[in-house]
Amino acid sequence: MNNKKIKAVHILLVEDNEGDILLTKEGFEECNIKTKISVAKNGKEALDFLFKRDAYVEVEKPDLILLDINIPMFNGHEVLKEIKADPELKKIPVIMLTTSSSEKDLSDAYGNHCNSYVKKPLEISEFIKAILKIEEFWLQLSTFSK
Repeated sequence: MNNKKIKAVHILLVEDNEGDILLTKEGFEECNIKTKISVAKNGKEALDFLFKRDAYVEVEKPDLILLDINIPMFNGHEVLKEIKADPELKKIPVIMLTTSSSEKDLSDAYGNHCNSYVKKPLEISEFIKAILKIEEFWLQLSTFSK
């Protein structure tokens, strides 16, 4: 019998909409993989978390980042640029999870090296399905560096 404890996949969710935060957490609760979700509600909190500043000195680095574009203080594009400019952070997969269907947002996100761009479905059941697909692809199928 293997007594080895399985470590949860740590996800940083950068989102200011309480409903989307709850739906995302609910979606990951239905997943086959154990997850730990940290939430940053604006761009400054996200960058402080990732660079371990202020109240976030002791946090563990996330394995995956779900990043909304339309967040306060620094928008998702600005946060993405900071992540991908850092030698350590740029290894973390970043999924833009947003309501924006703007061609400019899509182009800018990939231009700044996001790993995936997912448009948030408006219906709750479709939103949960999208989260389950993210889990299936990024946490089960894909392999990425720690």
